[in-house]
Amino acid sequence: MVVMPAIAQENDTAANVTNVTVTATPVIEQIAAETATPAPTEAKFRTGPTVTLRPVNDVIDKSQDGLVELYMYNPSVNDVTLTADVQVGVPSGIHVYGAGFGSGGAAGTVAGTFTVPPGATRTIKINIKAERAGTVTVHFAGLYWPGDDKDAFQQISLTHPLTVSEPSPNPTDPKPTAEGGMKELPYTYIIVGCLAVIAIVFIAMMLRKPPKTEVVIEEE
Repeated sequence: MVVMPAIAQENDTAANVTNVTVTATPVIEQIAAETATPAPTEAKFRTGPTVTLRPVNDVIDKSQDGLVELYMYNPSVNDVTLTADVQVGVPSGIHVYGAGFGSGGAAGTVAGTFTVPPGATRTIKINIKAERAGTVTVHFAGLYWPGDDKDAFQQISLTHPLTVSEPSPNPTDPKPTAEGGMKELPYTYIIVGCLAVIAIVFIAMMLRKPPKTEVVIEEE
């Protein structure tokens, strides 16, 4: 009789147990996306530019200078600027002039640095004057490269002889001789000009001569 109530009480306790379900909240880890830093674009030409030295006139006289052109073309497909550095070496008595050229540190050498953006062309005229007649040789040397990448340079060079038939009228004048130098007129033009002036003066004198006055005397 004593045991039964204890068993009954134990059964009642077990019946009152409530099943509790524990739901675990998942932990969401936020992973920050890493933005990759783009690598710097290498300065280079997609297609090679054109950099040439071409002789235009190799005879120097009183009416014209020697002329060499530096021609540069940077295709528009490129994204970098073309940079060219050109040096001109000349013997004694020869003077070189051109837009963008400055006197170098060494005697007989001038140099210039030029830039050409994509899709553009540039032509530099190099005038050469001489102090005395004879045959001379002019040496051109240069480098060109893309943008600021001087390690990717390419070389250009030209050695060209010039014939000086007559010394230049003003060797130290940077202005091209053909545009303002001394030019001699042929004797035929001088003679024709003098005759024309004489004819004009003669006609003017004839027009200014007073007309003759006629006097009629009537007899009675």
